[in-house]
Amino acid sequence: MNKVRLLNKISKIGTDVFDKTKYEVGDGVESPDAIMVRSAAMHDMEFGPELLAIARAGAGVNNIPVDRCADEGIVVFNTPGANANGVKELAVAALLLASRDIVEGVNWANTLEGAENGVAKAVEKGKSAFAGNEIYGKTIGIIGLGAIGALVANIAVDLGMNVIGCDPYLTVEGAWHLSRKIEKADSYDEIYAKCDYITMHIPATPQTKGMFNAEVFAKMKDGVKLINLSRSDLVNADDLKAAIASGKISKYVTDFPTEETINQKGIITIPHLGASTEESEDNCAAMAARELIDYIENGNIVNSVNFPTVTLPRDGDARICILHRNVPNMLAQFSSALSDEGINIENMLNRSKKEYAATIIEVYGEIPANVETTIKAIDGVIRTRIIK
Repeated sequence: MNKVRLLNKISKIGTDVFDKTKYEVGDGVESPDAIMVRSAAMHDMEFGPELLAIARAGAGVNNIPVDRCADEGIVVFNTPGANANGVKELAVAALLLASRDIVEGVNWANTLEGAENGVAKAVEKGKSAFAGNEIYGKTIGIIGLGAIGALVANIAVDLGMNVIGCDPYLTVEGAWHLSRKIEKADSYDEIYAKCDYITMHIPATPQTKGMFNAEVFAKMKDGVKLINLSRSDLVNADDLKAAIASGKISKYVTDFPTEETINQKGIITIPHLGASTEESEDNCAAMAARELIDYIENGNIVNSVNFPTVTLPRDGDARICILHRNVPNMLAQFSSALSDEGINIENMLNRSKKEYAATIIEVYGEIPANVETTIKAIDGVIRTRIIK
């Protein structure tokens, strides 16, 4: 029986994906083979040697010690694209919130109870203080054209905006999903110089932390509106507030409130609602469950943030799944270990991702226990499993 521990409330749509005759799933599961998590902080958690994988029902993995997991042979999955539509729809709302002073207007309207000449007259007299601009015909820059950024770019086209996108890592597959009306920028600087609105859809990494700062703001058009539905760490809060005070940034809408951004003029903070829809939570949970099942039962890795994608159809009697360092001569040593036992390799697939790699070897017949022991002893091997 495989054990899956839930660290947060996970949609039943997702937990129902598991075959209950093969999996024990719950928040009280001890010594789990896998963990499903949403936002629970895991950096201080100790992981048992039986833990094979962690699946984040969502895209961001800041709450998971990804590098430590890689060193311990724990594959970390996320669910890119499963919540993309929910975030896309919030991006449309953010565009409108940045353009029309809706939040302040609503707050003001709620103060009109008992107005001297009635609410309707008070509204007509005071509404001009909350006037804004339309988004039609304005230019928006999309930084990051992945699953979410592409959807935002396409709907911005549908809304009549001029759309400029930039993504140095855009794949051919990703490009197929983009409207032909989207202009390609050669650099972020081109977006900064041309756009009335800029929205970011990139991950928070050590390299992107604070990338939106005073130097970058200076390159933007005066009065630009900035939307951040990705992560708070992307923006330097002190530089942001200075840019708002100077008029360089007229509005900043974020889905990640912090102590530095709440109750600040020119800043609208949404309480992390991007993926908080019933549909997104269902989609993320179901995808996370399928990723775990495929890895536990087949050794296949799809949508991992710390190990490469490696998938091999089942064709033999058994397969050896190896997580290892991306160093020379590993495959030769694996082959030698099998050859010494007279075992022929029927299929083998190896992929790497930076300093880590994964290999699946399929064979016919039994795999003696000493073969696994021999492979485990190879310098650079992190984890070995035999799946029959």
